[in-house]
Amino acid sequence: MPTQVILFDINETVLDLSVLKPKFLHYFADEHYMNTWFAMLLHSSTVCLVTEVKTDFKSLALASLHSLASRLGKPLSDEGCSDILSTMANLPAHHDIKPALTALKQAGFKLVAFSNSSTALLQSQLSNADLIEYFDDVISVESAATFKPSAKAYQYAVDTLALPPSEICLVATHDWDTHGALSCGLKAAFIERLSAFYNPHYQTPDIIGTDMEEIAQQIITKWKHH
Repeated sequence: MPTQVILFDINETVLDLSVLKPKFLHYFADEHYMNTWFAMLLHSSTVCLVTEVKTDFKSLALASLHSLASRLGKPLSDEGCSDILSTMANLPAHHDIKPALTALKQAGFKLVAFSNSSTALLQSQLSNADLIEYFDDVISVESAATFKPSAKAYQYAVDTLALPPSEICLVATHDWDTHGALSCGLKAAFIERLSAFYNPHYQTPDIIGTDMEEIAQQIITKWKHH
């Protein structure tokens, strides 16, 4: 059977985190610490995954903020933390998202949001970015008590969709995420938003593109239903 469902990673892939940079400039005097914080967040989620610590993405986001603040010697108040984290629910979509999602829907694909964020945050993010109507379903790994890139996370998506892994394709700008999906038998498309570099130790994605419209066209050409 051809690919039927396109899973979308959300943070950085669909939504633009750069609007957080002014917040980091305000609190830490350097907007580039936004990237440091998000990398720390992803690292801590992986540590918790490997060591089987039960937590959630929001709690880790807060802990990573305090860790960064301590490292920089710039204590962050509860109000400052709330200011930054509340912005996570109000991220804009990248400019190429709506045209790409429209093209994929018109071609007959089912579109599903798939994230480490909680279901509540994911719903808020997509609603605030005016994207909720583009997605047929929303899947948070929170319900599986895990984080990507664990096999359990992708298997949860497969079970929820009730389809063979080979009929599902994940689109992400993180090579560790596409690798995780490929390792579980899903297809994957890598979008070069952050970097054109793809870790050579990871499984090679089915599709690589520089923006989401290019990714969509490749998906349609490769797997459009006939």
